Amino acid sequence: MKIRKELIRREIAGDVILVPVGGTVLENNGLFALNELGAFLWDRIPAAADEDALVAAVLAEYEVDEATARADTAEFLQKLREMEIL
Repeated sequence: MKIRKELIRREIAGDVILVPVGGTVLENNGLFALNELGAFLWDRIPAAADEDALVAAVLAEYEVDEATARADTAEFLQKLREMEIL
């Protein structure tokens, strides 16, 4: 999976923020804040072969059932696709 290179991950006061740089600053209406799971997934997307690999990572890290891990991962990835980040 590939994410847009025009976004830089920053941690500010404990919050994970995606900051658009270059021409994408004008395309986007500001910063993107990620919750804990979003930041966890974001950090693993570049190395993940597919969505199943991300679900497996969520299951290994969090105490959650597979259906919840799969649904939350799919929702996050869908939002990234809708914003043309992924």
